[in-house]
Amino acid sequence: METDENSTCYSNFQNTLITEPQPTTIGGWINLLAEQIQKAEVCLENGSQEPYLEAEYLICYAFSIGFNEIDKMVDQPAPRSAANLMAHIFDKRIKERLPAAYITQEAFFAGYSFFVDPRVLIPRSRIENIFDDEEGFDGLLDCDGVARILDLCTGSGCLAVTLAKTFPQAMVDASDISAKALEVAAINRAKFALEKQITLIESDLFQALTGRKYELIVSNPPYVAKATMDGLPPEYRHEPALALAAGEQGLDTVLPLLQQAADHLTPGGLLVCEVGDETQEIMEQCWPEFPGQWLMFHFGGSGLFVINREQLLAWNSLY
Repeated sequence: METDENSTCYSNFQNTLITEPQPTTIGGWINLLAEQIQKAEVCLENGSQEPYLEAEYLICYAFSIGFNEIDKMVDQPAPRSAANLMAHIFDKRIKERLPAAYITQEAFFAGYSFFVDPRVLIPRSRIENIFDDEEGFDGLLDCDGVARILDLCTGSGCLAVTLAKTFPQAMVDASDISAKALEVAAINRAKFALEKQITLIESDLFQALTGRKYELIVSNPPYVAKATMDGLPPEYRHEPALALAAGEQGLDTVLPLLQQAADHLTPGGLLVCEVGDETQEIMEQCWPEFPGQWLMFHFGGSGLFVINREQLLAWNSLY
């Protein structure tokens, strides 16, 4: 992250970020960044959740330190170029409110590291909890019988990659309406050498998937209602609105997905779909007889349902 414009960076840093004296150790810079993050009330929802952990992560990136090594490095002298390095971090994270993952171009999902940038959402799907559970997908369907999987609205491709790793016998289609998102998904597909297992498809929901059927469809579609979208913190404004906004009630993508998914599931096939807590409440109000099963997690919430082909067909016959 070295720059040829050191004097400019240093000036920006001095004018906007700290007062003298500057920290002399790596731990000092972590503490200062964590303090500034907390003071600025920076949103941490799409990052490390805690100011100190976010600061640690960004310092590791800025100073090229392995995250597993940081605890041993806190008392070490900071690099001579620390002020110039940190000018970039402070300006991007605190002034511009750019999420940490976009600064480092890295995000973690289900134990894997993925490339991300503002072309895609930062991975944080609750579907990750299924992969982390001891039973995984075994408690939901016959995993040995899964030959074809669809990751609908794939974004960065993190779900597609994790599904391919989890179901090595299956072929995975990863679709998205955004060509730019698919560019990022292609980077992550190549990173894990899964070009032969994952097919990327540009599609508005199932539009370009005619005739394709799957034992498992997994989706984290747009589901943010307009009122919630209008009140999101600045960090979310850096993420593609196309992947978040879903109309007045948050159902503009979820409803057609539910109406069309059965046509692309094999008999007994399963749809796993994340809609978040608010949209879950709206769905329960709109459709009290909805037959999907809401999965409960250790944090007490759900926002994620599973429903099979036969349940979808029966429900769609009523609406």
